[in-house]
Amino acid sequence: MWLLSFSLFATWFGAETCIGTSGAVFKEGLSGSRADPFGYSICLFFLGLFLAKKLWTGGFTTLADFYKKRFNNKIEKLAILIMVPSTLLWGAAQMRAFGQIISTMTDWDVGTALWISFAFVTTYTLLGGLLGDMITDLIQGIMIAVGLCLILFTILQSDFSLYDWWQNLPKEKLNFQASGESFWQRMDRWSIPIFGSLIAQELISRVLSARSPQVAQGAAYSSGVIYLIFGSIPVVLGLMGTELIGELNHHEDFIIKLAEKFLNPIGFIIFSGALISAILATIDSILLSVSALVSHNIAVPLFKIKNEKSKILSARVIVILSALISVAIAFSSDSIYQLVEVASSFGTAGILVVTLLGLHFSWGGQLAALLALVFGLITTPIAEHVLKLQAPFITAILASLVAYLCGALITQYLSRPLAPS
Repeated sequence: MWLLSFSLFATWFGAETCIGTSGAVFKEGLSGSRADPFGYSICLFFLGLFLAKKLWTGGFTTLADFYKKRFNNKIEKLAILIMVPSTLLWGAAQMRAFGQIISTMTDWDVGTALWISFAFVTTYTLLGGLLGDMITDLIQGIMIAVGLCLILFTILQSDFSLYDWWQNLPKEKLNFQASGESFWQRMDRWSIPIFGSLIAQELISRVLSARSPQVAQGAAYSSGVIYLIFGSIPVVLGLMGTELIGELNHHEDFIIKLAEKFLNPIGFIIFSGALISAILATIDSILLSVSALVSHNIAVPLFKIKNEKSKILSARVIVILSALISVAIAFSSDSIYQLVEVASSFGTAGILVVTLLGLHFSWGGQLAALLALVFGLITTPIAEHVLKLQAPFITAILASLVAYLCGALITQYLSRPLAPS
């Protein structure tokens, strides 16, 4: 239970929590913290409530295995084609964060730092599988907690006045609603981290590795609590930001600049190690998840690989390719938080609907799954960029739900026996 809880916490507690969220709160107030830690904490709770026991009892290796068993091989492959790009986008966010930390601590530019990050992360991930990942997650989770507590304690022990800060804090920064944001925009921003991340392979792989369904469910609940506790520290630091450090040209540099200012050299090394731990705990899980989906569900059956060493080799090759794609995406973006939001909403509406309905209900077959996945993939960009709707992700979920129900009804109608003439 404890190992799985810390692994779920450390896997989810990545660059966007430490760097992205603290910077977003520094710039926007609490409206920048809805995804982290609050949305993702609820996501972990829902993982235990709706998925953990059901998936564990299915005896699957990957989430795609569920699609193969519940529907067919074609639906399995389509689901993988949707899940992998979303996962790689999230990996790119972690890769970029790693590059920014290295760039800030050295004289290297971000581009050079990204290539160094790629080399280190790829080598690190190739050295161990899921069990090794979970053991290091435990160590890295403890490092994350220690690092965040260290900087908060150091600030509170300085001449910083909590009373003066609270009195001078602009009250609009305590509002979860962004300026000019409508009800539907607010609901959409909440739904992306809660529902868009619920069916991530990184989480599912850990649930499936649990000793029992009870351990799987209990660990999901406890990890949500751990995540909320330690994920709130970057939020508090972000709210303190203006009083502590003034203005910044790039708000995502906030927490690193804060550590440079308040910590001594040894403390800064510990905190930097905590940040790197948070990133490594997430990015190796991302690369291993892509590798599991592509190697286990595509490469091994396609090339009829039987030898275990050959299976491991194919998985490692895919890890390297996945890391290359992630670093290429990281080069093309300049915002960690933006990458995370896109990753959480890219095609995930259909995966969410098909997984939940297919897992809990017997009705709905191949046609229902196909329509839901396709509509979930195309509705979000159409709703956001063409129709300019205020809640594109919620629209995609509803479209996927309607598509699944229509597919189920069509299948039921076509399978009815013909009435005698």
